Amino acid sequence: MQRCFSACVLGVILACGPAWAETREPIGCTMSLFNGENLDGWVVTGCKAGVEQGSLVLQAGDGFVRSEHDYGNFILELEWRARKPSDWDSGIYFRAPLPEPGKIWPARYQANLQQGKEGNVGGLKGAESKGLARPGEWNRFRLKVVGSQAELEINGKSAWKVTDIQPARGYVGLQSEVDKGGQFEFRNVQITELDHCSLFNGRDLTGWEGANADAAACWKVEDGVLLCTGKRGPWLRSKSEYGDFNFRIDYKLKPGGNSGVYVRVPHGGAHRGKELSGGKPSGIEVQMLDDAAPRYRDLKPYQFSGSLYAIAAADPRVSRPAGHWNSLEIDCRGARYRIVHNGHTVVDADPKQFAELNERLLRGYLGLQNHSEEVWFRNIRIAEAP
Repeated sequence: MQRCFSACVLGVILACGPAWAETREPIGCTMSLFNGENLDGWVVTGCKAGVEQGSLVLQAGDGFVRSEHDYGNFILELEWRARKPSDWDSGIYFRAPLPEPGKIWPARYQANLQQGKEGNVGGLKGAESKGLARPGEWNRFRLKVVGSQAELEINGKSAWKVTDIQPARGYVGLQSEVDKGGQFEFRNVQITELDHCSLFNGRDLTGWEGANADAAACWKVEDGVLLCTGKRGPWLRSKSEYGDFNFRIDYKLKPGGNSGVYVRVPHGGAHRGKELSGGKPSGIEVQMLDDAAPRYRDLKPYQFSGSLYAIAAADPRVSRPAGHWNSLEIDCRGARYRIVHNGHTVVDADPKQFAELNERLLRGYLGLQNHSEEVWFRNIRIAEAP
């Protein structure tokens, strides 16, 4: 099970300023990128990948297997092993853009997994080493990227440190080049998001409160996961307000499930516009729904998962079947909203397209909806804009 364990102490869970200091190891939100069971959390293009005996395996073809989220400052840790006895070749991408049209792989950056060049980054001066990888065995990489600096350890030994990393953000990905370089296996893939802090500690409701009622009536923590039981009770409100931010969360619905995230709402939770809020300022709801349920077939487009409810429809619709975990990212900058659902940008809306966004609050509380049914949440984290 994928979970988010913050390295932040509780006192700073809701005060996420700079996520590192010069005098100590960076702190942030650490989670698994691979659950050992399926490829949830990854987007596969142009190749075949799967799970074999708990390992992520690049099985066939030339293509790109990337993370659902992009990352700025992070620590990536993983183990890899080539299946070919010689002449193996693959790569690990970091801060990578999406491949350009007509291209299979991103332009940069790739830590090589070619035999004899393991860990080396082409075109990045100083990012070279030799002799640290172990042929035929599991090898461990630890890649730390902060600002323009990056450093790699291979099997616990320093491989290189450089200071010329240019893009501020990008994806983590795996290069599939099976026809030439053979199959590769990956396991224990973990990332620490240094820009984000956890809003859920996996133990209790610290940092949250029931809206005008006791949260314990319908909210509890089970096995490190936040559960809305669906019993009669309040929606869950953050204790702090937020303005511009990047918010990330995983959620799971039962068949026919319905929930949502309240964004920048006032203390009372108004989220559907002035017309439905007695003329008072309102925040926004980002929808969570079992899109495939028959009872929802006649809904309006802006009522499906990832949509800005009653404003902007999610396109494409990429919800996973009920019972599977989904990832949702909500990026707010002024009156512009970008929604990423299961690794795909489904909404990119501003007031030029949707004038109603000018009427919505630019600062307020976060909330998780109680829609009178069970919903599960995990990996709840936020990065406030400077």
